[in-house]
Amino acid sequence: MCTEYCGTDGALLRFPQECILSGIMSVKGKKVLHMDRNSYYGAESASITPLEDLYKRFNIPGTPPESMGKGRDWNVDLIPKFLMANGRIQITCNTAFCLAAVIFLTPPFLHSGQLVRMLLITQVTRYLDFKVIEGSFVYKKGSIYKVPSTEAEALASSLMGLFEKRRFRKFLVFVANFDQNDPKTLEGVDPTKTTMREVYKKFDLGQDVIDFTGHALALYRTDDYLDHPCLDTINRIKLYSESLARYGKSPYLYPLYGLGELPQGFARLSAIYGGTYMLNKPIEEIVMENGKIVGVKSEGEIARCKQLICDPSYVMDHVTKVGQVIRVICIMNHPIKNTSDANSCQIIIPQNQVNRKHDIYVCMISYAHNVAAQGKYVAIVSTTVETSDPEKEIKPALDLLEPVEQKFVSISDQYKPTDLGRESQIFISRSYDATTHFETTCDDIKDIYKRMTGTDFDFAEMERKKNDVFGDDQ
Repeated sequence: MCTEYCGTDGALLRFPQECILSGIMSVKGKKVLHMDRNSYYGAESASITPLEDLYKRFNIPGTPPESMGKGRDWNVDLIPKFLMANGRIQITCNTAFCLAAVIFLTPPFLHSGQLVRMLLITQVTRYLDFKVIEGSFVYKKGSIYKVPSTEAEALASSLMGLFEKRRFRKFLVFVANFDQNDPKTLEGVDPTKTTMREVYKKFDLGQDVIDFTGHALALYRTDDYLDHPCLDTINRIKLYSESLARYGKSPYLYPLYGLGELPQGFARLSAIYGGTYMLNKPIEEIVMENGKIVGVKSEGEIARCKQLICDPSYVMDHVTKVGQVIRVICIMNHPIKNTSDANSCQIIIPQNQVNRKHDIYVCMISYAHNVAAQGKYVAIVSTTVETSDPEKEIKPALDLLEPVEQKFVSISDQYKPTDLGRESQIFISRSYDATTHFETTCDDIKDIYKRMTGTDFDFAEMERKKNDVFGDDQ
């Protein structure tokens, strides 16, 4: 392998984070080699097909019943996440690319709007088709309600009482008009000092409204944000509302045939710019010299690189366990009740509604997205594990889905890097969290990129490079 790979800027081991980064690094002119021990794209976030393979993966005895249809009609995501439609620029993503070569060992997701922006700039949208998710819902006292994000929806929502609706409407008007550079819109709020808790108090919003605003609109996982400056939260709510305005039914998109199409799209992008992908490559050793990465050994040969990006499974001695996530894939023959028979939706169960420290997430897709046989639905429930009985923790979500034809349960350890890569030049992504959107994955990509390069990612530069290749009118 030395003739071809000795000068690689970077190697990457894994997917979405790593696959996204491999494409972007290639665009920036870096020599990239992406290696994956699996025979398929996506690693732990892969789309599994046929259905028989999903049964084998979860050690379900026997074969799928005939009622499930043809096995090839199924593309089931192990870790599904939705993309937010509207694009804001602030991120992201080059992880390994910065030296002469980077190696990726397999591949997560950008905050939705940002990921969509990246897809558009890199032209990866040429390889993908998306469908709008039909509804976004929030759980309150055992029932689910559509998430209101506009003045009209606030006044019509059964989620709130009459006086609460009026207060929430005023809050939404304030958020919509908010411009940190225009003092007239601030109404006495200092975006860098006033906490979100104080903003809620200003509009006299009750706990239930605070729950769905922070968790279903701003997409926070815990209530820690309440005591932070309000600017980020206000921008998150604006992003949600703008995304909803763009597509109507919900702010979320999902690719036809599942998320497995994303890493393949970025793989094609990388290949256009000279990147090399190797699937089914066993990783025997991460080769170090004087505490620094110099290569990756596979099948007796060494691919040399100056930087390495990988997921925790390749370098367990460089990470620490920070928790667990339970995910339950549920196959159903019906839509979720009280969603207006939506073929797809997201439901967020705020932590306070079920006396927990972390939210519970439900995302459902179906045959309408070419991920299931005709008339079938796939719902995935996920949350951060807090007790010794994880399945009991998600019972409120599972109760919303009954009856369920088949369940596939997994509990995954979560890891974060203890080595930030400054000396070793090994840059490790974090494990996937329980969320059903790409915000935290995007944050991870931004963090890796900055650690590797010492600078924030420049979207404008990436757009210029795209125009050099594809022209201005793509």
